[in-house]
Amino acid sequence: MHSSAVFLIEFGCLILGLGLLGRLAGRFSFSPIPLYLLAGLAFGEGGLLPLVASEDFVAIGAEIGVILLLLMLGLEYTATDLVSNLRTHYPAGIVDAVLNALPGAVLALLLGWGPVAAVVLAGVTWVSSSGVIARVLGELGRLGNRETPAILSILVLEDLSMAVYLPIVTALLAGVGLAAGAVTLAIALGVATLVLVLAVRYGRHVSRFVSSDDPEKLLLVVLGVTLVVAGFAQQLQVSAAVGAFLVGIALSGEVAEGATSLLAPLRDLFAAVFFVFFGLHTDPASIPPVLVPALALAAVTTATKIATGYWAARRAGIGPKGRWRAGGTLVARGEFSIVIAGLAVTAGIEPSLGPLATAYVLILVLVGPLTARYTEPVATGLTGRLRRKRSTSGAASAPGSAGAHETIDGQDIVGRT
Repeated sequence: MHSSAVFLIEFGCLILGLGLLGRLAGRFSFSPIPLYLLAGLAFGEGGLLPLVASEDFVAIGAEIGVILLLLMLGLEYTATDLVSNLRTHYPAGIVDAVLNALPGAVLALLLGWGPVAAVVLAGVTWVSSSGVIARVLGELGRLGNRETPAILSILVLEDLSMAVYLPIVTALLAGVGLAAGAVTLAIALGVATLVLVLAVRYGRHVSRFVSSDDPEKLLLVVLGVTLVVAGFAQQLQVSAAVGAFLVGIALSGEVAEGATSLLAPLRDLFAAVFFVFFGLHTDPASIPPVLVPALALAAVTTATKIATGYWAARRAGIGPKGRWRAGGTLVARGEFSIVIAGLAVTAGIEPSLGPLATAYVLILVLVGPLTARYTEPVATGLTGRLRRKRSTSGAASAPGSAGAHETIDGQDIVGRT
């Protein structure tokens, strides 16, 4: 009875604290993710007030949080949209993977963490935060901008890539051999392909089976199917998160819309618990030693994400201002980076990887909204200043109409969106 009371008090205080932190973040218009991570650090190993009675429940809640995050992500896309994005925007996805995964892998190898940690850290630095970016686009009123489809296409391709990447990481962390790892990857790819084919051809029938006019029944059926599929996926060493993502893709139309509205509060609750859980297993004293590498990695991958967005928007025919906006918007990292790092922390491959990932995400989840807002005006100002300087030097060396024409042309280029 006493332990039950302690559990209720601890867990109640945790949820109440998360609610207040969410309010605080909303008041200042930034993502609550860093505050949730800091709460986990405060209540975890080496923190101010470690949790005892509710830690096991928080661990289960964190796993459900990951599953709901991926389910809701899948519900945002139809199988047809995913296939279309693959065909049209795959070059941008390749550029994104190379520019942003490579810095993480290189740093892990330079730190002597080995190839498995390199694959994990590559994923941490690769994937942008869909949640943070969607929120930033809405707050800045850019959902209708011409560059937004290019941003969303990169996010979709990253999400699709996770269906392949997560099984690979799961197999590597489990320490299975080459043959077993190949079998795991083949199963994951086969299941993902099968789900996409079924979703394209028979998505209506799947949605009709799940559909219900009663919100309670719809919630129970969708959540039950998701947990069962996630459990089977984990049993096959594929990844529960991938299973949940594929369930989301298979549902479409009114069912997807209804499930999204019903599951959103649950996702927010358990996702917050997940971020806290990750922080619980990170000793605050372990962060200062990795702060310099985290800052360096954040600086490098901020530049590479901006370059990725710029290139993708340029390929889509967007003008310079829109290209800079696209690049700056993609900088934020968040939920997926923590999911990937959490797998490595649970497997215990490298003690410093968790603290480094925590510091890295904390930095970029705060920097991301700033780069989204200010990259374009800063880049435009610097470009305009450089063009004026060139035009002035050109006019001084060869007086006449050419210098004036260059200035006017430069202004046209800068002002085009």
